[in-house]
Amino acid sequence: MDFAGKVVLVTGGSRGIGRAICQQFAQHGAQVVVHYNRNQAAAEETAATLAGQNHHIAQAEMADPKALERLVAEVMEKYGRIDILVNNAGIYKEHPLAEVSFAAWQAAWQQTLSVNLVGVANLSYLVGQQMIRQGYGRIIAVSSRGAFRGEPTAPAYGASKAGLNAMSQSLAKYLAPYNIFVGVVAPGFVETDMAAEHLAGDTGNAIRSQSPLNRVATPDEVAYPVLFLAAEGTQFLTGAIVDVNGASYLRT
Repeated sequence: MDFAGKVVLVTGGSRGIGRAICQQFAQHGAQVVVHYNRNQAAAEETAATLAGQNHHIAQAEMADPKALERLVAEVMEKYGRIDILVNNAGIYKEHPLAEVSFAAWQAAWQQTLSVNLVGVANLSYLVGQQMIRQGYGRIIAVSSRGAFRGEPTAPAYGASKAGLNAMSQSLAKYLAPYNIFVGVVAPGFVETDMAAEHLAGDTGNAIRSQSPLNRVATPDEVAYPVLFLAAEGTQFLTGAIVDVNGASYLRT
């Protein structure tokens, strides 16, 4: 778990799971790029908590290919390389079929897939090109239990994460000959701002009871396996999807 000299780009790094990932990489010696979309103040707060020096914040809209090109160019200009990409950024929009208009249904699917899947694919392409040229790289995606369990009121989210899993595994097979290894971490519910509404009240109690630990994950508990998959010595785990859901959903 020594990332000294490594440059790590973490999308959605300004808060929640992304912030914990940035902090843990920095604690283990990496130079971290904290990506954000709208909340610059939160990204600056994250950067201020990072151990070490020479970290960076960078803005880009994940659904905008041109913005992603600028993001990669900005990181390359500053550091000259990207060793590890963590595809963490994502959005969650509820759109229960019986309760939304057709227009709202279409918008939820378009927005969710544009950020969670197509945007990640575009950024993985751009960074993957750099990694091929430098002969080294790690790409880790943060997926979701919902890719397997289903998301009844947010089917676009579940579908986007299932697609993210399949895309990551396809890239794992393609990129291995280039010394680039790909992994996925699939958490259940996590104590973040994004999940706060779901974890409140009786609904939250029901969610926590899904795990025999009677709680949900902390951001640090999701961040640690991300670092593990990015570390030296885990190359033969390429293509693996690691469940981090406290045995709340078990698959075989």
